[in-house]
Amino acid sequence: MLIGREKEQKVLEEAYLAEESKFVVVYGRRRVGKTYLIRESLEKRFVFQHAGYYGGKLSDELFEFCASLREYGLHDFSRPKNWLEAFELLKELIRNSSKKRKVIFLDELSWMDTKGSDFIMALEGFWNNWASARKDVFLIVCGSATSWMLNKIIHNKGGLYNRLSYRIHLQPFTLKECERYLISRNIILNRHQILECYMIMGGIPYYWSFLEKGLSLSQNIDRIFFAKDAPLEQEFDYLHAALFAKPDLYIKIVSTLGRKKAGMTREELLKETNCADSGNFSKRLEELESCSIIRKYSQFGTKERNAIYQLIDNFSLFYYKFLKEKPTDEHFWSNQVNTPVVNTWCGLAFERVCLEHVSQIKQALGISGVLSETYSWFCKEDQANGIQGSQIDLLIVRKDQVINLCEMKFSSKKYAVTEKIDNEISKKISDFKALANSRYAIHVTFISPYGVTDNSYTGNIQNIITADDLFS
Repeated sequence: MLIGREKEQKVLEEAYLAEESKFVVVYGRRRVGKTYLIRESLEKRFVFQHAGYYGGKLSDELFEFCASLREYGLHDFSRPKNWLEAFELLKELIRNSSKKRKVIFLDELSWMDTKGSDFIMALEGFWNNWASARKDVFLIVCGSATSWMLNKIIHNKGGLYNRLSYRIHLQPFTLKECERYLISRNIILNRHQILECYMIMGGIPYYWSFLEKGLSLSQNIDRIFFAKDAPLEQEFDYLHAALFAKPDLYIKIVSTLGRKKAGMTREELLKETNCADSGNFSKRLEELESCSIIRKYSQFGTKERNAIYQLIDNFSLFYYKFLKEKPTDEHFWSNQVNTPVVNTWCGLAFERVCLEHVSQIKQALGISGVLSETYSWFCKEDQANGIQGSQIDLLIVRKDQVINLCEMKFSSKKYAVTEKIDNEISKKISDFKALANSRYAIHVTFISPYGVTDNSYTGNIQNIITADDLFS
């Protein structure tokens, strides 16, 4: 059963019902559910479907393409010598089809583009010179190698430039969609446990598919990540190898950001990674951002060139904290509950989950219809000017002249604001007012799974957001 993806399904259905040919590309990080979305939405309507083979030579790819042509009804043809000839055979298959709408699905497109092949030229010719001139072809392509998809298809400057009808950037599941997925599989976890699971796996459906009915969350995490031959033990390496043809630089960027909670500017990243300042480096950052592994955000009151890059992928954060040097204890997670190292990680991971659910936070605040921008902000200590040094991970700056200063704290019960926390929030407000040059009203917004215990230190809190709000 297909969970969520209503907007994406609507796009695919519109393309299918159109009265002219359509070319759709679906892209996104590995394991996010691209192929599943397409097959569940359109499989019974395919005229042709084929997936490239990882690591194959040109002859291997053509052999498998021919096997798919035979599977869908084309027989008695000579084996093509190149992709130009292969696409001529695909044209023949389409001409022979009696279906009103010719749905063609090409999966793992990058694997078909072997070194020295004419694949892109053949694809351009197939679409530009033939399929687009018809009224009945619906071509849909996707692939896990996001860098290839961006460079060769989406940002193509050649024959495919401005030729795409729709682009679907498939995002990870939200908390609500993960909850719906578990319900569909009769797996019983409460919302706090779902939140903790999201802090580890993010919204990647494939990872959630390993959860077993009848096990506690801790038992599942041990089995999936820490047991001998755990199913996701090598996932970090596979993830980057699948996304990027040469993953070393990407991994260097991700591992560098993994050590910096607040993130880094492009200049700081260049210095830390010892990389050359080039357009190639900027392109790698863009590709990581497109895979939802890092995010790029602006600091309030600063220029675009001072944007911050921050590791946002939950699984990568979990990997660097607990899996890079994998413990020998197969019950590691069960034995680490409420330890200082896990509690510290929980605080950081919860912040990332909140940053992935800003639209839900806005909805809880009742400002979904108000024009707003999200920022972070920090300043260094400057004793001479009375600046104490502050970091604010989420600011929601609203058109109605209010700024929600969001304080995110993870807890397994109602959070008790202490005098220390109250003073830290006051310090942030003081520093921000002194340096940010904004006259907007500042509303302290506290985000914690179970809300906040009312005490003498909660008087300045204007809004309280709970985990239930994040599930909206």
